Amino acid sequence: IVTQQIGASTSEICSYEEGDSFADVVGPLGIPSDFTEMHAEELAGKRYVFIAGGVGTAPVYPQVKWLHAHGAAVDVIIGAKSKNMLIYIDEMSKVANVHIATDDGSEGYKGMVTGLLEELVVKQGKKYDECVCIGPMIMMKFVCLTTKPWELQTTVSLNALMVDGTGMCG
Repeated sequence: IVTQQIGASTSEICSYEEGDSFADVVGPLGIPSDFTEMHAEELAGKRYVFIAGGVGTAPVYPQVKWLHAHGAAVDVIIGAKSKNMLIYIDEMSKVANVHIATDDGSEGYKGMVTGLLEELVVKQGKKYDECVCIGPMIMMKFVCLTTKPWELQTTVSLNALMVDGTGMCG
């Protein structure tokens, strides 16, 4: 469980000590990524770029790790407000080429992930078969607007906030 402490519930989760437990956990929710249906030969020739924003980096890591294990080439752009908000850098670096963007320039590229993506594609001439973006809604929107003129297939994770994940709210 990767949690960013913001409000009452996340503060309580972050206060748990080793040995404490949750009454119940629901998941995983959603559907698997399309690439999990591809054969190894097909994946070996693919080049992916993942854009991970904030805690969106947590669900990016297992996907990138899986793609790496199946022979796909992966670049990952991890974005955060500042250096102290970055997560999974060491783990991700073992399975992908990692590029960092921070809003304040405290680590890596100074600016938004879209600026760094443009740097890689336009200035460095990198080519990708697909872009996968997970993070804040506004970031995903601008990644889509950035990749659209390049006709780069872009998949985003539309995870609306859920109170309990059981569907009881309708």
